[in-house]
Order: sequence, then C-alpha cells, then structure tokens
Amino acid sequence: MTGLLFVSPAILGLLFWHLGPVLYSLFISFTSWDLLSPPRFLGLANFRELFFEDPLFLPALKATALYAVVAVPLGLSAALMVAVMLNNGVRGISLYRTIFFLPSIVPAVASAVLWLWIFNPEYGLLNAMLRGVGLPDKLVGELVWLDDPLLVMPALWLMSLWGIGGSMVIFLAGLQSIPAHLYESAELDGANWRHRFRHITLPMMSPIIFFNLVMGMIGSLQVFVAGFLMTDGGPDNATLFYVLALYRNAFKYLRMGYASAMAWVLFVIILALTLLTFKLGSKRVYYEDTGR
Repeated sequence: MTGLLFVSPAILGLLFWHLGPVLYSLFISFTSWDLLSPPRFLGLANFRELFFEDPLFLPALKATALYAVVAVPLGLSAALMVAVMLNNGVRGISLYRTIFFLPSIVPAVASAVLWLWIFNPEYGLLNAMLRGVGLPDKLVGELVWLDDPLLVMPALWLMSLWGIGGSMVIFLAGLQSIPAHLYESAELDGANWRHRFRHITLPMMSPIIFFNLVMGMIGSLQVFVAGFLMTDGGPDNATLFYVLALYRNAFKYLRMGYASAMAWVLFVIILALTLLTFKLGSKRVYYEDTGR
C-alpha cells in the first residue's frame, strides 16, 4: 500500500497527461471538430475519406516509406561502422564519442537551419565541396538539392546521418561489452577481421542492432521537421511526409477530427510493422543468456 501511494502521483500524471489525450483523440477521430465549435459525430466518414477520397494520402505514405526504407539502414550502417572504428583502440575515444554524439542533441530547428545553408546551391558547403573535388561549375550549379524532385530525397537521406550519434553510443557500449576472449580465440584459429566481424561481432550485437532498427523505423515513419521547415512538402509533394500532411489538416485547415483519424492510421501502421519486425527478427537475434 505504501508503494502504491508513492507511485500514485506518477500514475495519475500518466493517466491525465498521456492516456487521457490518447483516448480523446480516438473519440474525435470519429467527429468533425474545428476547435471552435463542439465536435460533431461522423462515424467512419473521416476514415472513408482518408482511404478513398484524399488524393494526398498515398503520396504522403509513399514519401514517408521512401524516406524510411533508405534512411533507417543507412543510419544503422553508419552508426555501427563509426562505433566499430572507435572501439578499435582509438586514442581519445571520449573526445570522438562526444564529437559524433553532439549533433544528435542539437535542436531540430537549429539542425534544419544549418542544413538549409549546407544545401544552398549558391553558397552552400555541399556544392562548394563538390567544386573543390573538381566537378565543373556548370554541373554543380544545376544541383539545386531542395528544389529538385529527384535530388531532394537523397539530400534528406544525407541529412539523416546527422543524427546517428545516439545509435552510435549504444552500439559502442554493446561492442565494449563483448568478451575479448572471443576475439582472441578466433584470432588464434586464424580468423581475419571479416570473419571475426561476421561470426562474433554481428551475432553478439544483434539484440542492439534489432533495438536500433525498431526505434529507427518508428522515428523515420514520423519524420516531420525536414519536410516542414526545409521543403514545405515540396517540390511536387516529393517530401510531403505523412505527419506533415497530418499537421496541415490539424493546424492549417483546423480539421482536428480528420487529423486524429490520420494519427490513428499511422499508429496502426507503425504497430503492424513493429510486430512484423519482431516476428521476423526474433529468429535472427542472438541472446547470450538464453544461448539462442
């Protein structure tokens, strides 16, 4: 009873600030509500419009999926590669770890402003670097990264690498927990670095890789800041991400009921993909304490 009394403030806060709004959003997803007038019950009309009448529903899903399907594996690979390099006896590892981690805690708005400058076609750092390696000025001048439908998504994939610091630190902690005798035994048996990485590092790191995969997938399906602050969904709706479309319906058009329906559809999509990932990934994840 004493324990329940101690945790009751946290439980009440959770119910009031989290569970309450979630349940209310489920309720208003079946209504028409513009924040000014009382909600008007519509039944499944919002969901029907979303699936069968909204011309931007599929483009928003496509843009979000296209971003996630590249950004997630690219970020995981880069984070693991950096962690492996830092784990191999690099001097000043604490300094490098801080350098790689700092960008991931920079506010999203500040990061967006920085990358707007990097991608600027006239004085941006990226085009300046391309000129520096010898590409013709005429070719580089045509690389308008955020205004070209073919270039804007690769630009955002590149920008996504800015935030690998969190995953890198988790990978590095996992690498440092792998028993050194496993590598020593493999080296005595003649295993090169590729064999050690494939047969020791990857299996021992598989739970951490799986965790970062799930978290990265969930985060990438909710991508918003880049599309909102940098491209405004353009060009030609190439970066009209799902959450950006949801935001517009909620706060630009004041269609709170419809936006809530969109949010619940996204929740179901993320839940289904997460469960599928657990189903498929459970056979490939090695847990040392269970031996499988």
